[in-house]
Order: sequence, then C-alpha cells, then structure tokens
Amino acid sequence: MHFDFEIILRTLPYVFGTGMVFTIKLTVLATAGAVALGTLLAMMRLSSSRILSGIAGGYVNFLRSLPLILIIFWFYFLVPYIVGWVTRAGHPIAVGGFTSALITFTLFEAAYFCEIMRAGIQSIPRGQVGAGYALGLNYWQVMGHIVLPQAFRNMTPVLLTQMIVLFQDTSLVYVLSLTDFLGAANNVAQRDGRLVEMFIFAAVVYFVLSYTASLIVRTLDRRMAIVR
Repeated sequence: MHFDFEIILRTLPYVFGTGMVFTIKLTVLATAGAVALGTLLAMMRLSSSRILSGIAGGYVNFLRSLPLILIIFWFYFLVPYIVGWVTRAGHPIAVGGFTSALITFTLFEAAYFCEIMRAGIQSIPRGQVGAGYALGLNYWQVMGHIVLPQAFRNMTPVLLTQMIVLFQDTSLVYVLSLTDFLGAANNVAQRDGRLVEMFIFAAVVYFVLSYTASLIVRTLDRRMAIVR
C-alpha cells in the first residue's frame, strides 16, 4: 500500500467547495448569533435584578455542564417539535440539518461568549459608568456608547480564540450526516477506501487553519495591549 496524493488533489473541489464552505458558513453565522445572545446574557448576569441574573446564570451553568454532542442530537430531534408547537401545526416541522446545527451552536456557544463578555464589561472602570450616568445617560445608553465598545475591544482576542474553538467543534455535525469539511473528507474516504489519506489531510487542514488563526490572534493581542 502507498499514500495516494492523487485522491486528495482530485477531491479538493468537493472537499473545499462543499465541505469547507459549509463549515465556514456555520462558524460565522453561529459566532454572530452567539456573540449577540452572549452579550445579552452577560448584561442580564450583571443586572441588579435577581430574576434576570438567575435566569442568565442558570442558562450558562446548564449548557456548560452538558457535552456538545448531546446537545447536537437533542436539538436535532427536538427543534422540529418546538417549531411545530410554535406554529400550531400539530405535527413536527422539518427545519433542516443546517438550521438545527446553527441553532444548537448559537445557543451552546452563547454560554461561553456570555462569560467572555461579562469579563469584558467588568474590566471597564466603574468611574466611566458613573460619568455616563452623570451626563444623563440611561443604563442602555451607557452600555451601548461607553461600556460595550470598550469591552468588545478588550475581549476581541478572546472572542476570536473562542471562534477558533467553534470552527473545530463544527466537525461534530458530521454525526448528523451533514457535509461539513470533515464530513466531506469522510465521504471520500468511505467511497474510495482511502481513510488514511483523507483523515490525515483533514487533520493537516484543521491544524494549519487553526494554528494560523491563533498566530493572528496572538499578534492582534500584542498590538492591542500596546494601544491600551
């Protein structure tokens, strides 16, 4: 037996054109949704209201205590019933594998982005918040104009690092038979009987992309530290 490079070259359009596009699309959309939801949860956790703080805290602790693969399966089978109940259709509504995966990763990653944003918000000196209130701004104006812009800047390297983790975690959707990058590589491996070549190739691609992104984040972190 020999290592067949030709199978890798021949399937590049499919693996990258279909699989990697799916992976990047899911990563970007889930990150955007998780950052938005995570920021809202962080503000709830820091709220003076015990009810809001308790709801956000319970959400974060619950999701962070469960394995992601379990939540993927859970939402894959549960979301159709929820949609059917909301729309009063009386039966489960198929939402598609991508939509189910997007909802799953958004909700799951929001628990982690919440803690990142909470740390970012708490890193802003309380004096700036007090100054905002002294100028007549309300809570949401202080958050929107003073606190959150600085919090996002301070937490950008950590947010990008979590995005890299999310990029790697999206490979779990292949258990739902979705054609992400790993799923596309697996399809080729199973079809042509070249598991060694395709899985080594997938590992190399994941390593190169993740390591390169981590170097960019590290450089960005150093530059932002100098600015601060």
